[in-house]
Amino acid sequence: MRIGDMLRGRKGLIVGVANADSIAFGSAATLRELGADLAVTYLNEKAEPFVRPLAEALGAELILPLDVETPGQMEAVFDAVRAKWGRLDFLVHSIAFAPRDDLHGRVVDCSLAGFQQAMAVSCHSFIAMARLAEPLMTDGGALLTMTYHGADKVVQNYNMMGPVKAALEASVRYLAAELGPQRIRVHAVSPGPLLTRASSGIAEFKDLIDDAIERAPSRRIVNIAEVGRVVAFLVSGASSGMTGDTIYVDAGLNIVA
Repeated sequence: MRIGDMLRGRKGLIVGVANADSIAFGSAATLRELGADLAVTYLNEKAEPFVRPLAEALGAELILPLDVETPGQMEAVFDAVRAKWGRLDFLVHSIAFAPRDDLHGRVVDCSLAGFQQAMAVSCHSFIAMARLAEPLMTDGGALLTMTYHGADKVVQNYNMMGPVKAALEASVRYLAAELGPQRIRVHAVSPGPLLTRASSGIAEFKDLIDDAIERAPSRRIVNIAEVGRVVAFLVSGASSGMTGDTIYVDAGLNIVA
């Protein structure tokens, strides 16, 4: 099989495309290049004009709204996938949110409401999607989500998202154990700091980028295409012996004290 055909016929749902610089789009572009058929979601009517042209350029067979805080929308997306394809081979979950005031403050000062919202959007939504994807993955599959090194180590200004992403990584391990008998593999992908719209909400993010370039063994940050290639490996049969892992794609930054 040619490398360009390695995912031909695979059906995948991409959640979290915001623009051409987003991790979700980098992943989607690589997956499509390798032959996968895609369904792509956009957050709301405001986001649709930015996402729809990107999804159409990828030849997405489904382009659907998905705000995980809107009751019923998640179920509607998976119903549409079932109606269109009758199955799902992989899911890429690349969404996260925390209220700005809570994100910019100390963890000890974060509000209950803010913490609950961050957990619901950034962590529990992945669990909910896994539950909805399970009956569609009749021949096994792969569930992927995006995390960050701040889940494991204290990263300045990452603040409340550190505990939230730590919960997400723990959820990956538990989901992998529970869904393994169905041959559904679950992974967290941990890119280094990237200049995306989501990262722009982190205070002094430019300093975080500069620090990463200075300390990473490769003396650089990665790009969304590099993340996309790792995502493609994880959803392909080449990674059939792996599940429950957090895979770093950060030019080696995570190994440096």
